[in-house]
Amino acid sequence: MKDTIAKKLVESSLVSQEELAKALQAQKKDGGSLGYNLVKTGAISELAFAEFMGQLYNVPAMDLDGIQPDEETVGLIPAEVATKFQVVPVRREGRVLTVAMANPDNIFAIDDIKFITGFEVRPVVATETAIKRSIDRLYDSADSLASVMRDIEEDIEIVEDAEEDLGLEEARSDHAPVVKLVNSLISDAVAKGASDIHIEPYEKKVRVRYRIDGMLHEMMSPPFKMKGSIISRLKIMSELDIAEKRIPQDGRIKLRIGGKSIDLRVSTLPTIFGEKVVMRILDQSNLEIDLAKLGFEDKALAQFLAAIESPYGMVLVTGPTGSGKSTTLYSALQRINKSECNIMTAEDPVEYNLEGINQVNMHEEIGLDFATSLKAFLRQDPNIIMVGEVRDLETASIAIKAALTGHLVMSTLHTNDAASSINRLIDMGIEPFLVSSSVIMIIAQRLVRKLCPKCKEQVKLHEETLRELGIMENPDELSLYEAKGCVACNETGYSGRLGLYEVMPISPKIREMILERRSVADLKKQSIEEGMLTLRLDGLRKFKLGMTSLEEVLRETSEN
Repeated sequence: MKDTIAKKLVESSLVSQEELAKALQAQKKDGGSLGYNLVKTGAISELAFAEFMGQLYNVPAMDLDGIQPDEETVGLIPAEVATKFQVVPVRREGRVLTVAMANPDNIFAIDDIKFITGFEVRPVVATETAIKRSIDRLYDSADSLASVMRDIEEDIEIVEDAEEDLGLEEARSDHAPVVKLVNSLISDAVAKGASDIHIEPYEKKVRVRYRIDGMLHEMMSPPFKMKGSIISRLKIMSELDIAEKRIPQDGRIKLRIGGKSIDLRVSTLPTIFGEKVVMRILDQSNLEIDLAKLGFEDKALAQFLAAIESPYGMVLVTGPTGSGKSTTLYSALQRINKSECNIMTAEDPVEYNLEGINQVNMHEEIGLDFATSLKAFLRQDPNIIMVGEVRDLETASIAIKAALTGHLVMSTLHTNDAASSINRLIDMGIEPFLVSSSVIMIIAQRLVRKLCPKCKEQVKLHEETLRELGIMENPDELSLYEAKGCVACNETGYSGRLGLYEVMPISPKIREMILERRSVADLKKQSIEEGMLTLRLDGLRKFKLGMTSLEEVLRETSEN
């Protein structure tokens, strides 16, 4: 059946052979159906795939994100049956139950649902991803966070005076409610696409927040008496010292959730009301390493590709923490990762494992830092070196020396824009002539949230407002959008993120200006004259294309 679907998709020109091959490779690596992987890799949209499957099976296609069946209809199919067969009850009309299915050809599922409900089953087709979202939305499964919380609030009895001792005892027990709570918390965060989980103790409550698409959302408040046992459980899982509560600690948890391998970087911090824990979720399947999909404008992408394919020189990516610098560098490395290249990276820590690349984890406590690693790399016959961050003069000096002696070096800096990076290196103590002769490109970047395609609303802005922003087009000729909110995007109005990029190639004129120690403003002005889009201009371009909102652009970028 998979072969038939693949063949007909290519024959109908809905996907190309290359897109199909990419989806099949993702399926082999991460599992899931062919349709799920075609949607995940961006080869086809959810709706287009559902319509194709509807034509293939001769049943109607349905967009489930706008459907809200009543509780009685949902109750006809138990949660475990819905999950087992990947089906969702949509509506009941007399003795006929309409059921959305990823595979409407599954006669065993249809027969079972007939037997369980006593109704005739009318199948409609929806994508696997849409059905999973609907099951998560419509059912409180046995392992759902809400269900676990209810069980704990009903059953758990912790003596307040013995909270700390009992907390440790609870944390060590494999059957304790806290184990189920922590597992459900992590599973829920992964299912919601969170990048971080924050567990924060206060005087009279514990707050749990998820960072989703760059914004923190308060999710729940566990029973205050479980504070000690939750922290202890997480410390046991990440192999940290349970008894040490006075100093920060860092650890790691490796789990398998829904067939996927998930890494969590765990950081504890002593606060006045107890230890705060932040867990960074590293999900390899969410890593977008296709440069074309990150948000580069065509000209900027061509310039970046030319820089990373250079035989030597330094490419710097700059921006604040959480602006997607690592993703850009991983994408660049994957693009130039060939069997004839020796690629070495020094990272603190290694976030994602890339096949064919030699990655080294920093351990400063034993003296393995960026500078030490770089020195060792130069004796390992490298072609391309990636350094996690240029933090000090020693690291910067070795990196520049490597860039000047026939190696391509990539790294990150913490500056506000591309032009500021030049002065940052000079302030570290690097001579201007070394900077001008080694650096070949600097990229500044930010992340903005993408508007949800299902609910974004067209908006009209006053001509004066547009002119103040530097948008000179006629307002009537523009299709501008703002966030609204729907079921598909958890009422936020946004779904996913994309990058804003300020790509600054170091031209002969800019090299000359660096040697003359010209100001950041002069360097930036010259780059704009040479065609560079600033972060604000790139953001406004994406706003005009309907990809993000004006609020997001103004929040993440400053005036030119």
